[in-house]
Amino acid sequence: MARTAHVDTFARDHLPPKEFWPDMIFARPEYQYPERLNCVSSFLDRWTAEGQGEAPCIITADRNYSYRELHDMVNRIANVLVHELGLVPGVRVLLRSANSPMMVAAYLAVMKAGGVAVATMPLLRAKEISYPIGKAKISLALCEHGLADEMEKAKAVSPDLKRVLYWGTQGPDSLDAMMAKASPDFTAVDTAADDVCLIAFTSGTTGNPKGTMHFHRDMLAVCDGFSRNILRASAADRFISTAPLAFTFGFGGVLFPLHIGASFVLFEKTTPDNLAAAIEQFKVTICFTAPTAYRAMLPLIPKRDMTSLRKCVSAGEALSKATFEAWLKATGLKLIDGIGSTELLHIFISATEDEIRPGSTGRPVPGYEAKVVDELGNDVPPGTIGRLAVRGPTGCRYLADERQRKYVLNGWNLTGDTYVMDEDGYFWYQSRSDDMIVSAGYNITATDVEDALQSHDAVAECGVIGVPDEARGMIVKAFVVLRQGIAGTDSLVNALQEHVKREIAPYKYPRAIEFVSELPKTASGKLKRFMLHDIGADANVRAAGRRPVANG
Repeated sequence: MARTAHVDTFARDHLPPKEFWPDMIFARPEYQYPERLNCVSSFLDRWTAEGQGEAPCIITADRNYSYRELHDMVNRIANVLVHELGLVPGVRVLLRSANSPMMVAAYLAVMKAGGVAVATMPLLRAKEISYPIGKAKISLALCEHGLADEMEKAKAVSPDLKRVLYWGTQGPDSLDAMMAKASPDFTAVDTAADDVCLIAFTSGTTGNPKGTMHFHRDMLAVCDGFSRNILRASAADRFISTAPLAFTFGFGGVLFPLHIGASFVLFEKTTPDNLAAAIEQFKVTICFTAPTAYRAMLPLIPKRDMTSLRKCVSAGEALSKATFEAWLKATGLKLIDGIGSTELLHIFISATEDEIRPGSTGRPVPGYEAKVVDELGNDVPPGTIGRLAVRGPTGCRYLADERQRKYVLNGWNLTGDTYVMDEDGYFWYQSRSDDMIVSAGYNITATDVEDALQSHDAVAECGVIGVPDEARGMIVKAFVVLRQGIAGTDSLVNALQEHVKREIAPYKYPRAIEFVSELPKTASGKLKRFMLHDIGADANVRAAGRRPVANG
């Protein structure tokens, strides 16, 4: 590792031992980075230095920001951090806000000042906020004033957190007031390319969140990987994303345009209706959102002019073939599917529009390698279900967490996903590795059943798990949220079961169905599948009888 610029060396000191790191691959020329690197210089300073400071950068409903204006905001915050708050390189700074220009500026300012940004989802409660504060030993937080209630509760139970500075209060001790007095000039700290600049906590779908540690070079690697080789955007493009900026998928929606001098739209209420309206209003050309949002926007397409769109990226959950084909039919655009992880920062398997195979996630992003392995880490032949293993220019480095040994095996990142690779090297998602349901000797993936259920007109969304069964070992159980105005009846249970049998192999049908008002989700909108096991079985349960079925 290069000589660190960090004075506070907590982050570097708590990287996992090198023998537990994944193999890192930098063979391609786009991944050759200098030893000294502050990523903000590449994302922001370069554009003002090259005379493009007046180019549009951030677009909002209230006002627009040029690259020069964002540059000045970042520098002012960096000066406040260093000269007013005493930040030294390596200090972790908690960031809390909805998607906003100030959140973007705070992210970049912390990194430019040599600090380590730790962003949290705005919907988290005090207990959830206090976890990363304690894990990362965070002493300083920058927070939107509207989130002060839970922030103050978290501060009260977090002895490490010494100060919270709010913006949006207009008070004399606010970040806004301090910025007004600060200089718009700030020289980026001379950090090493492998100095930690971001600790992103996982969404906690499988237990306590894990802190994933990322370097300055990683911020550029995801841009030089997926964005450059798959997305192939230009400075003329205008991006939009519904994901929270604290979610690495959402943060990529900011890094990608900054990397090429393009612009991006920020809005707080990221409902499908608002997304469709923003695409129409701001003539967005590139959209990042989850399959759920694309499905929800389908009825809005005749009502909104979204013809400015030229590329649509889907990630965050499995993209069904049905959703892909419905979006293609409605818009003429092929959804660019992709799988990424917080551990690897962003998308590492995808395909350009001309190489997409509907239903497949794609092939490794140039610079990454992927394969399917068995439980011992041995390669399995094409067409065999197994665990996805990946390596490339980014990789898993957990903050002081024994789960590092589980995620990395033989130098490969094991993402926790079950895949099949075909003879042409395309990867086909099956399920999360811990979501495989083995019923009467049959392997059933939860997403197969979910896709089938979601194609029924009565189903708004659903989640599927396996539950113990004396006769079959496990049976498939579905938790279903119905569309407005539809009642959950025994006859509907039967109709849904018959529908699934028509859509997929009959042995996969859900033998138990429970109608619920909502599904447990993370702040980033992912299904907390493990929490489905905790939902009471006495609320609106509709269970099927154990009658024989074909192939059952």
